[in-house]
Amino acid sequence: MNIFLIGYRGTGKSTVAERLSAKTQMPWIDADESIETLAGTSIKEIFSKQGESAFRELETTVLENLRQRDGWILALGGGVIVRSQNRRILSQTNPVFWLTAQVGTIRSRLAADPVTDQRRPALTATGGVTEIKEMLAQREPLYRQCADHIVPTDDRTADAVADQIIELLLIEPHTQNPGD
Repeated sequence: MNIFLIGYRGTGKSTVAERLSAKTQMPWIDADESIETLAGTSIKEIFSKQGESAFRELETTVLENLRQRDGWILALGGGVIVRSQNRRILSQTNPVFWLTAQVGTIRSRLAADPVTDQRRPALTATGGVTEIKEMLAQREPLYRQCADHIVPTDDRTADAVADQIIELLLIEPHTQNPGD
């Protein structure tokens, strides 16, 4: 069994994956880092030089490879749910945890992250809070479609979120319950 973490950028997927790994002794991997390793460059550069569709192809390749592992915690990129092929892959795997956060929380976390500007491309011409609102409006139904469990991360430590995921795994280890 793998544990899949999905959610918009800045919701804490990588940080929670690291804490969850420490608590469960399961290895973890950040899919975005795998994409950058495969491409030999940053995601921002892939978007800039090759375009979003080339990035999404790489993302699907990495998702296919990662799902073949067993016993891993997989922190997936915020847009993994954009492609229907990826949503089909996620619907065939479980458990999938959707980490959520309010717009203000996301904006604060991204602003505090020193590598955001270097690694992450702008997704709209507007950027900032407007971009976050627009992307969440588009993506939330897709996250919901893929999620077995929804875990809010606002005003919570990564340890508290990891503890909730562990509790959900112990209570309902292999069931699909969208809207938890």
